[in-house]
Amino acid sequence: MFDSNMWVWSKLSGIQWMDAWEDRFHGNPNTVITRLKTNKTVRVEVYTETEQEALDIKKLFGGSIRKLVHKNWAALTEPSSPPIKIRSSIIITGSRDDDARKKLAEDFPGRHIVQIPADMAFGTGDHATTSTCMRFLVDVAKERSSTDWDLLDLGTGTGVIAIAARMLGAHHCQGMDFDPQAVKVARRNVRRNEVSLVKMSEVDVLDWSPERKWPVVVANLFSTILQQAFPTIAEAIEEGGDIIVSGILHDQWDETNAVAKKSGLLFSQIVRKGKWMTARGTYSP
Repeated sequence: MFDSNMWVWSKLSGIQWMDAWEDRFHGNPNTVITRLKTNKTVRVEVYTETEQEALDIKKLFGGSIRKLVHKNWAALTEPSSPPIKIRSSIIITGSRDDDARKKLAEDFPGRHIVQIPADMAFGTGDHATTSTCMRFLVDVAKERSSTDWDLLDLGTGTGVIAIAARMLGAHHCQGMDFDPQAVKVARRNVRRNEVSLVKMSEVDVLDWSPERKWPVVVANLFSTILQQAFPTIAEAIEEGGDIIVSGILHDQWDETNAVAKKSGLLFSQIVRKGKWMTARGTYSP
């Protein structure tokens, strides 16, 4: 099928930002990142169905947009992929089929089914950082099963962690992201998964003053952001509360961990998955 109404956003960027671009658009099947022959530059392209979607990306990242003529959009549709299993508690499906959750609930009785289609937001569950955060979250929920607990999810992306936490027993969940498109997607996913008491807000963690303290905080952010945000995160977590962090490249872990300690964030469980580090710990002022 051919569609003459497609748009593409594109931007040239230094090769050193390739990992960041891959993470930002991870899970979006309509993204193409090309390393140019100079080996110092990459071209990032995102294909969209509407001009407004392309303009929204341009507003966030600059670059340019153009209309495509006679583009075979069918070739860019998202591929099917198997559901993601987290411990023996959660199944994450990227299907857009309205009956997907129902069928998986029948196939995996007793597990929580989270439906997160690939959209313009980070965190579909298959990325190393998100999946490891989810595994730690299952452990936290099990340990807190006899208590009342809430969760704060910084850098919520698609909202998958906050949504899963609510299913796992958190009384109230708050997701925050600086990207308005991500917040829009997260709110849509909250409705899609029919969970209550999950709020999504557009917040820049570097320009934010916590209004309360949380028993559990998850922060899946780039290490440079985490290091700046650790003092604020410490203000947002209860003494003895659980903290899960990710988005940290292996060669940035030692520095990030040292900065975290200065704010009383002490990590006892550290997992490396590929080039990414995820850690679980507690806040001890």
